[in-house]
Amino acid sequence: MVYSFKGTVELFEREKGWYYVSAPTELCLPLEHLADRSLIAITATVGKTSWPTSLLPMGDGTHFIALPAKVRSKEKLMLGDAVDVSFETRRR
Repeated sequence: MVYSFKGTVELFEREKGWYYVSAPTELCLPLEHLADRSLIAITATVGKTSWPTSLLPMGDGTHFIALPAKVRSKEKLMLGDAVDVSFETRRR
């Protein structure tokens, strides 16, 4: 099943913080039974770029998808940009 949502490119406020997009709780909550060490394995897609990653826990019950530099560069993403994200679960 493909899940999709709209999000905003954000940056963790610490030195060398990750760029990420927050994933909606209503999409993540039903998938928590798939978690391994709190990570939910997915294949994410932004624009024409797909990569294996995980829904990562924020620590407050929500999840995020990290946006690696290669994805941001290829898709020309900058902090604050609106993005369409889709993902499918995968086996680790």
